[in-house]
Amino acid sequence: MGWLMLILLGVAAFVALAVLRVPRSLWSMVGAALMLGATGYALQGRPMLVGLPATGKPETQIVDPALADLRAQMFGRFGAESAYLTAADALSRMGSPRYEVDSLLGGIRGTPDSVQLWTALGDALARHDGGRLSPAAVLAFDRAHRLEPRHPGPWFFFGIAQLRAGDPVSAKRSWRNALRLTTPDAPYREEIEKRVRLLDRLIDAIEQP
Repeated sequence: MGWLMLILLGVAAFVALAVLRVPRSLWSMVGAALMLGATGYALQGRPMLVGLPATGKPETQIVDPALADLRAQMFGRFGAESAYLTAADALSRMGSPRYEVDSLLGGIRGTPDSVQLWTALGDALARHDGGRLSPAAVLAFDRAHRLEPRHPGPWFFFGIAQLRAGDPVSAKRSWRNALRLTTPDAPYREEIEKRVRLLDRLIDAIEQP
């Protein structure tokens, strides 16, 4: 079939040259190009290979440095839990989502009541699941909520996951919960307020006819 298509292509090319009244002095250039293509096909063509659909590498999202800094302000920068998060972030930057999740699970096995690690696990699962808020990610966030109902961190990162999943209205509710639970003197309160305002504008723009 490859050779047949090549012959048909050559015939079509010369018919087009004749119909378009291209000067015959240029026909030799077209013939040379066709011969070059035929030579390449003869040397490298492999028509007996089975055709397979192209598959792309699934996209993953690494940890945003600004969000990592905000997470550290909310939960703290030191301790064993932070060491697991540092390792997980490094694995995310290396393009190893599976090992990032494994690192967080290892930390949770050691400290199963860590709201910080459960929140980070929910965020990691949501980031590496094609932007979809999977049941596993929801379960991790729910565990974090139950461990510390008054902590704004799980609500904030749950809102991030909802926004990535294309649900800004739910994200707004989660961020407002996070803001309600944030003390007035918290260093990250202004950042949450700014994001809530931006999200309000986005929702207003979407809802306008």
